[in-house]
Amino acid sequence: MSATTDSNICIIDHPLVTHKLSFLRQKSTGSKEFRALVEEIAALMAYEATRDLPTEDETIETPLETTTGRFISGKKLGIVPILRAGLGMLEGILKLVPNAKVGHIGLYRNEKTLEPVEYFCKLPDDLPERDILLLDPMLATGGSAVAAVEALIARGAKPEHMKFLCLLASPEGLKRLSEAFPMVGIYTAAVDSSLDDNGYIRPGLGDAGDRIFGTL
Repeated sequence: MSATTDSNICIIDHPLVTHKLSFLRQKSTGSKEFRALVEEIAALMAYEATRDLPTEDETIETPLETTTGRFISGKKLGIVPILRAGLGMLEGILKLVPNAKVGHIGLYRNEKTLEPVEYFCKLPDDLPERDILLLDPMLATGGSAVAAVEALIARGAKPEHMKFLCLLASPEGLKRLSEAFPMVGIYTAAVDSSLDDNGYIRPGLGDAGDRIFGTL
């Protein structure tokens, strides 16, 4: 997996990711294909985000002989999509780590202030013992991401054990999240040019939640 890193920010620029992201951006892409692409990109990104998972050696038996296998050890994963658009990324990652526990944080954006409002939060009981992958397709103003990290910390999670995964980020969103929580790793497939007056990423891909679920 090819990736460009800068401090706590990792831009995943693998050709498969950029190829699928280009299809995702097109306004002609329908909801069914859009959902599939979001899952596929999320799975590819998860390979990079989980690169540093610790492993341990264990003796195993192949059909031919005894050898040493390497298995993931240490902390287990927790996956937390930010509702509702983050749900689109969930299944792609669960296919890789099906034993991960899943939490949910519900946030909506006040259309006047552009600030997030929490309306739902349900997390694993052993949250402090898990490494967390926080999911949201878009890191726009950064408000929802910061609010979600704050919600996790308030319930015992440690920022140094969190990673935020998004498909697209704006420079403003990266700056806000990085300055608020420099220990949280940020993984994105691309950084776009700017935000418009309504807080949408440009050129972007539109409203990810609407395109995933086929709503207006």
